[in-house]
Parts: sequence; C-alpha cells; structure tokens
Amino acid sequence: MLKTIIYIAIGGAIGSVLRYLTTILVSKYWSNNFPLATFIANILGCFLIGLFIGILEKNNLADSNLKWFLITGFCGGYTTFSTFGLENYSLFQNQHSLVAFAYIGISILVGLAAVWFGLLLSK
Repeated sequence: MLKTIIYIAIGGAIGSVLRYLTTILVSKYWSNNFPLATFIANILGCFLIGLFIGILEKNNLADSNLKWFLITGFCGGYTTFSTFGLENYSLFQNQHSLVAFAYIGISILVGLAAVWFGLLLSK
C-alpha cells in the first residue's frame, strides 16, 4: 500500500506542477473572463485519462502501479474540477452567467469527446 501511495504522490506532484505551468503559459497569451487555462487542463486531462486507460487495458496493465501513477496521481493532480466549480461560482457572482453556462456546457461536451478520442486513439 505504501508503494501505491508513493506512485500516486509522485504522479500527483508532476500533474500539479504541469497544471501550474499550463496556467502560466495560457495567462501569458489569454486575458478574458473565460477561464481558458482550467478549460485546457480539464480537456487535456480528459483526453489523457482516456488515452492512458486505453493503453493500460490494451497492454494488460489496468491493475498495475502505472495506473496509480498516471490515472490517480498525474491526471488527478493535473485536472482541476474543484477550480472549475469555483470559477463558475465566481462568474455567476460577477454577473457573467452567459460565460458560466457556456463554460459548463463546452467543458462537459468537449471533455466527454476528449475521453472518447483518447480511448479511440489508444486502440
């Protein structure tokens, strides 16, 4: 169990740092009400989780430490659903309801499509 926790912690640390770097990079080129950095992290995370699961299953590694590292650790550290919730709350509070609804709808639809595409690409 300790070994699994270590794999998750290392993957989570890497994912969290890459999430931070995503924010830095996006904010360098984007300044708008729409929270693009979180959107990109969530969509990319959805794609990667689909891709990783597909590759792990194809190679009979679905119950391996690699799964804990990539899925629970890396993807869990990289994606930002709690930030997504907070940003939508803030958008509603600041009278940007249309942007909030667009962000919610687009994130769900494109996120599901990204998971599907990741799985498709891995096969």
